[in-house]
Amino acid sequence: MAEQNEKMNAEVIAVYPNKVKISVDKLDDFKIADEELKVGSYLRIADNENAILIAIIENFSIEVSEEGRRKYIIEANPLGIIKDGKFQRGGDSIAIPPKKVEPAENDEISKIYEESIEKEDKFIFSSLSSNRDIKVPVDGNKFFNKHIAVIGSTGSGKSHTLTKIIQNAVLEKNGDYELNNSHIVIFDIHSEYRSAFPKTNIITVEDLVLPYWLLNSEELEEIFLESGDFNNYNQASVLRTVITENKKVHNETMKKIFFDSPIKFDIDEVLNCLMNIKNETRTSESPNEIQFKDGAKDFASEEDKIKKYFSAQFEFNPTQRSSKEKVGISKGVYADGTLDKFVSRFQAKKNQDRLNFLFGSKSKSISFEDTLKQFIGYQDDKKTNVTIIDLSGVPFEVLSITVSLISRLLFEYGYYYKRLRTRTNPDEKINNDVPLLLVYEEAHKYVPRSDLARYKASKNSIERIAKEGRKYGVTLLLASQRPSEISETIFSQCNNFIAMRLTNPDDQNYVKRLLPDTLGTLIDTLPVFKAGEGILIGDAIVLPSIVMIDGCDLHPSSNDIPYWDLWKEKWKMVDFTKIKDEWYS
Repeated sequence: MAEQNEKMNAEVIAVYPNKVKISVDKLDDFKIADEELKVGSYLRIADNENAILIAIIENFSIEVSEEGRRKYIIEANPLGIIKDGKFQRGGDSIAIPPKKVEPAENDEISKIYEESIEKEDKFIFSSLSSNRDIKVPVDGNKFFNKHIAVIGSTGSGKSHTLTKIIQNAVLEKNGDYELNNSHIVIFDIHSEYRSAFPKTNIITVEDLVLPYWLLNSEELEEIFLESGDFNNYNQASVLRTVITENKKVHNETMKKIFFDSPIKFDIDEVLNCLMNIKNETRTSESPNEIQFKDGAKDFASEEDKIKKYFSAQFEFNPTQRSSKEKVGISKGVYADGTLDKFVSRFQAKKNQDRLNFLFGSKSKSISFEDTLKQFIGYQDDKKTNVTIIDLSGVPFEVLSITVSLISRLLFEYGYYYKRLRTRTNPDEKINNDVPLLLVYEEAHKYVPRSDLARYKASKNSIERIAKEGRKYGVTLLLASQRPSEISETIFSQCNNFIAMRLTNPDDQNYVKRLLPDTLGTLIDTLPVFKAGEGILIGDAIVLPSIVMIDGCDLHPSSNDIPYWDLWKEKWKMVDFTKIKDEWYS
């Protein structure tokens, strides 16, 4: 036994609940062939009963004895045991040391990943960073039917990772057909992804048709009311009343109509009504009698008056004191200036060319069905797996509302589709046979850890998807370079993570709090990852792994600009007139 121990180059010298400490005599001899050991490399530890413990290296250190003899100390995180040819998670059954330690062989590492997931469930987009020959599969169902987070600093490879995941997802097929049943919606804030998906459904601000009549109460109030205005309560009350009554006028066959009902109304008629309410005058002694320029009219109810006000913008008689000869004329309830700023804001928003996608003629006429079809890839002339919503041209002041409305529509599609399926077949077990993946690039811009009013709409919609979407076949893929700025409600609902290089200490600490403690010091490698390298962890993978994302077929247009190369070239002329024309168009 003594002779055997003398020949050992490496052995276990201590075992902790989640760590193994290993002593190595000669580090140069402790490797297989020419493979260099590093943090993230795999080790095999001979255990009892012909079992092999697999561990991953967390750190190296050197101990020097009094005699000056050096020993290399490796601390490794036990991952699981290979026993009877099969890998099992967990490493708490290791016996008392010493035990012989060697670098794990390729076939042993491959066994961990190859046999962890059934062939038909495998989805692959990466390989081990320490050994690119070993592919790292995830369980496709567990990966996509739970929320995913891809986090990393600028230049870490987030866009590349998203692209590879989506490209591989749309190529997987069970048979010989052109399109599989994947449905992916990318919210592209920087116009990066059209180069990666040139044949897909690309919706720019010029193509987007987003009906204003589908806005809910919060979205309508956010776009038309100014936060902090002293008269907000009155303005909100008038807005609710007028829009609800207009919906009743245009949907006479419906019994229950509310401010939130997703049914058509005419925004021009609503503006007419608001202008009339703002300017109206009435008979002082008879408040229901309105003093129109062409003659007074007595209305039986407020509803009757509002219906009249929808038809046109009227002129009213000026105010006057009552006397024996003249009837008194006073201002209407809201004609005292409390609605002036609100109505001006409403008119400006409705008439703004940049908001034509929301308030233009197409948004009036488009059907509910066609609105949904454009986002899920079911256009009559073109069926596609991926829809890219290019938000780069959407004005910042309505970005949150745009994202909110589209997200909410897609969530409610899942909710009502499930209801329809279960009503048709009470024994139905699949809630949604056309499930959706919603991809939010730069997610911190839509769902920040902020209570500011301008983020309220998108936060509410996406947080609801994060909490409830899985039940209805709507899941999220969030990508962000600032995870510490993302709503914790949303981030904490993610079950699968790809954590790439993070250099900001706040982001590193935030991610450490959310990821399992069992990762040990692996998480400390975040600042030094190469581009495309990251920790893949979650329900979909057999064990946390440092991976390198595979190459894309087509790349997103997010490559860094070669400043130094360009600066060394000859001075280039710029046509500022054309830039101005593009700016103003």
